[in-house]
This record gives sequence, C-alpha cells and structure tokens, in this order.
Amino acid sequence: MLYLLLKAFHIIFMVSYFAGLFYLVRLFVYYKDTDSFPEEKKLILREQYLFMMRRLWNIITVPAFIIMTVCGITMIILNTGLLQTPWFHLKLMFLVGLFFYHYWAWKRVLEIKSLAGKDLSISNLKLRQYNEIATFLLFLIVVTVILKDYVIQNWWQLILGFFVLVFLITMTVKLVNKAKR
Repeated sequence: MLYLLLKAFHIIFMVSYFAGLFYLVRLFVYYKDTDSFPEEKKLILREQYLFMMRRLWNIITVPAFIIMTVCGITMIILNTGLLQTPWFHLKLMFLVGLFFYHYWAWKRVLEIKSLAGKDLSISNLKLRQYNEIATFLLFLIVVTVILKDYVIQNWWQLILGFFVLVFLITMTVKLVNKAKR
C-alpha cells in the first residue's frame, strides 16, 4: 500500500512539476516578447512576469520537483529490483536530461532577476524551441515507463517516434511564429 501511495504522489507531483516547467518557460517567452514595447509598458510587464516566475518557481515548480524526487528515490529504495531493469536505466538517463533542463530554467530565472527589467540576450525563437524540450522529455519518460521492456526490445521505434515528434513540434512552432509575424 505504501508503495502505491508513493507512486500516486510521484505521478501527481510529476504532473505539477511539468506544468510549472511548461508555464515558466512560456513566461520567459512573454518577457522576451516585450522587447519592442514602449519603455513604460515594458517595465510594468517585465516586473509582473518576474513576480510570476519567482512565485511559480518557489511555490509550485521546486516543491513539486522535491516531492516527486523524494517519492521516486523512496520507491527505488523499496523496490531495488528496478535498478536491474534496462527500461529503468533508460528512464534514469532521460531524468538526467530533465535535471539539466531544470538547471537551465533556474539559471534563466536568476538571469532575468538580475537584469532588472533589461533585455534578455537569448532570441525569442530559441526560447520557444527550449520550451519544447520539457515536452520531449515528458514524452520519452512516460513512453519508457508505460511500454517498459517493449521499448528496450524495439528501441529504434522509440527513437523514430521521438524524431517524428520533434519534427512535428518544431514545424508547428515555426508555422506559429510565421503566422504571428
């Protein structure tokens, strides 16, 4: 029963964590979108976006990350057999990528905080592309966990499906940006 409760909390806080990441990077995009605004409007919006980023990061994203991680580690301790399964090794590899993405997002929050309303050096298009990284990681992690051994036996289908997903999302982002102009 404890293991199932931990799994439920792990999933619930994983959803909260990814929601926080998705919205956080979207706020980076909104912040960057203000570059061409009149100065007064730009400063007001940027102050509000920074306020939203800090609250989102400190109240939702980081606490969800901590609870998700603690539940995951506790499940590994309670079921050490997971460490013997190839699909779990693959999941751990994707989690390492997620932790790097988490670090990148945290560094952007600190950068924006230190800018005091000034322009970000990263392009709007790059931010929109980085916004999709969490989607790709979520896709890889969930598919690996749900399909387990099938993924290991048919890894090339996962890779192919991943590249198709990346292509479709990249094209969608480019089309939306083109239509926006």
